[in-house]
Amino acid sequence: MKFSVTKEKLLEGLQQVQNVVSTRTTLPILSNVLLQADKDEIHLTTTDLDVGVRGSCEAHVDKTGATTLPARRLFNIVRELPSSEIQVDVDGKNAASIRSGQSFFKILGLPEDEFPPLPKFEDAKVVTIRQKDLRDGLRKTSYAISTDETRYVLNGVLFSFKDNKLTLVATDGRRLAMAEIELEFPRSHETDLIIPTKAVTELQRLLTDDGEVKVSMGDGQIAFDLNKTLLVSKLIEGNYPNYKQVIPGEAKERIKLERSKNNIDITANTPEVGEAKESLAVAYKGRDFSIAFNPEFLMAPLRALTEDEVFLDLIDEMSPGVLKIQTPFLYVLMPMRISS
Repeated sequence: MKFSVTKEKLLEGLQQVQNVVSTRTTLPILSNVLLQADKDEIHLTTTDLDVGVRGSCEAHVDKTGATTLPARRLFNIVRELPSSEIQVDVDGKNAASIRSGQSFFKILGLPEDEFPPLPKFEDAKVVTIRQKDLRDGLRKTSYAISTDETRYVLNGVLFSFKDNKLTLVATDGRRLAMAEIELEFPRSHETDLIIPTKAVTELQRLLTDDGEVKVSMGDGQIAFDLNKTLLVSKLIEGNYPNYKQVIPGEAKERIKLERSKNNIDITANTPEVGEAKESLAVAYKGRDFSIAFNPEFLMAPLRALTEDEVFLDLIDEMSPGVLKIQTPFLYVLMPMRISS
């Protein structure tokens, strides 16, 4: 296999796929990137057996072929090369010679046939979503994914395809974020799937505000095809809890809050525990009462929302609060006990 490529194109291609590579792996092949030279491009593939990514970059291919090379090492070498033009020559024993300007590197790879193939999606259910909508929906929900590995069904985002809507839900048991996307698909495609955290993170990196993403749903697997990149992932097995049960009924009080575009953070450090107080003018005509929330949990959705106006719906001191905006999104937050 022999090809030449610009440093910028190869770096971009490696950046697309290298995050999937596991640093702690018992299988050496999983530390490698599969390189396939064909016509005028190089296909790059990585996998950790749960999540896999295939991307490509333009190249001048002198001799077609394939090999696998250590992904991180290759990335670090390419990043430090002095010249824009890189020549890669791989011999029959999977040893790659890399030349650029006055620099020369040789790295040893493993045969292509040892690399686990990405799953096929021949009889999959296919749905197409605007990238902008999915990116927005995941931004509004993914921060609420649980990191508690004992509740593995919560270690991802629920994709619920029902009634021509895609509902995205994430919860860690103390808060719940939900967003909806209007979508047309046949009744036969209605399903609930749990996409694991790692795949959600990779998907968010790949999504842009332009174009569409083709979603293929197979048996225990899902694939996202976007921007000349394919992301595949195993699904989390199990039933997601009934999230509708935790959404409180009708609110008794509503507070309209305005998100300031210009914020200033003032931090004070003292050896002892100090106290801070800030007042915020709000439009509220309901009864007086106090309710406490975890500050980090309350700030998380505000960071993800772009709307200037949010609504906080409350029932009483002990019931969950619900943060809403004008579009289909809600955030349920359990209150904290406070001593009077």
